[in-house]
Amino acid sequence: MRLLIGGSPSKFFHLKEFSEQLKKNGVDCKLVIDTEIYAGFPSKKMSDWFYTSRNFKKIITEFEPNAIFVDRQTNFGLAAIKANIPLFVHLRGNYWAESKMAKETLYKYPPKRQIIWFKEKIADKCFKGAKTILPICKYLENVVKNHYPEKPTEVLYQGINPSNWYYEKGLELNHPCVGLLQSAIIWDKTREMLTITKAIESMPNVTFYWVGNGPYKEKIIPILEKYSNFKWLGSLQYPTEVRKFLSEIDVYALASGIDMSPLTLQEAQLMKKPVIATNVGGIPELMENDETGFLVEKGDYKGWIDKISILLNDQDLCKSMGSAGRHFIEKKFSWDVIARKFIDVLNSGLK
Repeated sequence: MRLLIGGSPSKFFHLKEFSEQLKKNGVDCKLVIDTEIYAGFPSKKMSDWFYTSRNFKKIITEFEPNAIFVDRQTNFGLAAIKANIPLFVHLRGNYWAESKMAKETLYKYPPKRQIIWFKEKIADKCFKGAKTILPICKYLENVVKNHYPEKPTEVLYQGINPSNWYYEKGLELNHPCVGLLQSAIIWDKTREMLTITKAIESMPNVTFYWVGNGPYKEKIIPILEKYSNFKWLGSLQYPTEVRKFLSEIDVYALASGIDMSPLTLQEAQLMKKPVIATNVGGIPELMENDETGFLVEKGDYKGWIDKISILLNDQDLCKSMGSAGRHFIEKKFSWDVIARKFIDVLNSGLK
């Protein structure tokens, strides 16, 4: 079995781990950055618009894949469909909701609306032409079925390598503290962070640290930095500096308005940290409420205050939840588990 994997640069680290685990299970894999092989319009680089399929045809001729796996919907996926090679599309987020948000925010002006329109056309062709769509959580699978009820789907969770997540000293933080680790790229996700404003205000002796970046940080930081116990650390190098951050925090918090499978929630649990997260999207599938941490309803600032207080005042509970969290992630989301699941889907889809 030969599998060609084409993915985005931002996920290359994780796709490489996925590829290596598949190789251990007998699948011959070749991993490439999709846009380096075939970009095309509407890439951000104008020079990419004139890409031909020459590089794609070359790699197909040399590697002769039985199937192609992609982690986003691009011209690379369309090339696979045109070449009549079975395409497996890993869907990481709620594409339709995110596209709608983009039109209402960063892409609300006509020229950028056109870009969204072209991307939607490409995505639709990828979804329709895929052998199987692989949503990253059960919640997202239901969303996919609403759009493509006849298309085969299989949930493929984000895998992780537990051995990468161990205690590493090197970052000094004030204690007690709560650590947030999330991007500010999608407004509906990011603005939920404002829910914890009252928690920051009511807990002056607790320091809240945020690691993350993105275009919407300017809407968040001016509000939260009014409080002396809020600190923005910007982006941290992955995975080393992120591991040091998670080693040092007392409680991990994920205040998100919409999320399918946040990897940081897995990472925090592997670091044996009790977690608190918003009960939205696929988040409840990545933790065990009251066992590895707590779920808080969207917009419930009192819930945040209550759960943070419980954890910071009960070290035994923190330790038990932390240990349970690592065991839960190891058992359900290690790359070995995810790779074996995908191989079953791959073999079934190619029959």
